[in-house]
Amino acid sequence: MDDDTKARLERLQAEIRLQTGRRVTQQELLARLVAEAIESKADLVDSFREERVPLADAEREAFHEGMVSSGVTTSEEDIDDVLYG
Repeated sequence: MDDDTKARLERLQAEIRLQTGRRVTQQELLARLVAEAIESKADLVDSFREERVPLADAEREAFHEGMVSSGVTTSEEDIDDVLYG
């Protein structure tokens, strides 16, 4: 662990103690962070992607303008049938 990360972990540990009055070890803190990261692992995985190309607001609006509702609700089963037969 580099010095900057270690210092940030120590600051977080101190903040938890100040706000809760409870001492937590760095091991407890890391275990909790890992457990919470697993619950939202899609965001964590995305944070390691090489490139993230955000769309400009105008591009996002143009994409959504091209979408139309067919008036038919599509279920997961419908999608599975199309994809997997």
